[in-house]
Amino acid sequence: MPADSPELPAKDLRTLIPEYAGLARTATLLNPEPGDPGVRESSLGGELLWPADEPWPYCAQEDHWTFGSDPRNRTEIVPGAVPMVPILQLYARDVPELEFPPGKDLLQLVWCALVHEQDQGPVVPRLYWRNAAEIMAAGPLSEIPGVREGEYDEDNMPEPSTLSPKMAEDYPSRHDLPQDMWETWETRFRSSAGGTGAVWPPDSNVIATKVGGWPAWTQPSDWPECESGHRMEHLLTITGDIQLGDCGGVYFFHCRRCPGLPWDWRFDCH
Repeated sequence: MPADSPELPAKDLRTLIPEYAGLARTATLLNPEPGDPGVRESSLGGELLWPADEPWPYCAQEDHWTFGSDPRNRTEIVPGAVPMVPILQLYARDVPELEFPPGKDLLQLVWCALVHEQDQGPVVPRLYWRNAAEIMAAGPLSEIPGVREGEYDEDNMPEPSTLSPKMAEDYPSRHDLPQDMWETWETRFRSSAGGTGAVWPPDSNVIATKVGGWPAWTQPSDWPECESGHRMEHLLTITGDIQLGDCGGVYFFHCRRCPGLPWDWRFDCH
């Protein structure tokens, strides 16, 4: 191209590969904002509407630890069991695109806020589907056990936040592009107008705490399968809005084809 010729703009992937547009999924972006959410609200890091007759979960793994005040050094292992911390509470009314199990209208997520060995992941989570009316009728837990200094790592403790859910189109990252597209997309990039290549849409795969849509992988995808061999569906992603050390995100999946709605999780690093 002559030096005085204007540079032609790169093409958006959705224009260059029209099939990509067909992979769009609806995601609900949770948009956390620091606040003081109550137990009857959807929240990130707020208190949960927890049944009084159900013990609060604790983590008793022998190898959990924390960096403490000096992130350059790993401190000694924290002995004994520590209470898990509230991470996410979602009421069905706030996330209408999420299909709840029959009779359930509340999704809760907790995890141990200490650091764990990387083959297990930075956190140890537990996920619950509940019926809010049943909890209120039987009586909710009056006080959630708090973690003491040294029983958590700052990176794994979200600031209590209210949510402002908003639906958006979400597309797969490079790591989830179907194989047949992988085999042709580079050729189409090279043959694009003026040889300027193509631009992966910066807003296509949304990196945020969200429900549904596609995982916001920062490394090659790692979709779990249930015991029946079904590839699980993406349930939600926790990333972007809270610091997780060098963790890119924590991704939760479930299988709606099997009884009991089995679930699993994955994480990746920057």
